[in-house]
Amino acid sequence: MDEVKDGAAGAVADEDISTLVARLSRKHRSGGRVIERAAIMAEGGNSVAILAWLAEHGWEPEADAPATSDRDGMGLHGMRREAERGRAQAQAPRRYISPAPAGDA
Repeated sequence: MDEVKDGAAGAVADEDISTLVARLSRKHRSGGRVIERAAIMAEGGNSVAILAWLAEHGWEPEADAPATSDRDGMGLHGMRREAERGRAQAQAPRRYISPAPAGDA
């Protein structure tokens, strides 16, 4: 991928990001595509441009699955899940999902 240097920050062409996203993403059960945040972050300095491109093209952060506990917080692992639910700090989404193609309904 070619980078064009603009001062300290590099700019990446839209078509280069599109190609990169196509390579890093995979099919999602919704009919769209999904890309892992870890794969985006592995691209280093280009990750900011990739995240911006995803937002511009309608990709949505995946909502976290609600925490479930069969034992309602009982036991060693249940206590850990209860502690994690109480976190005030927001976490970055793990995956980004593209909208399903218009022809798929």
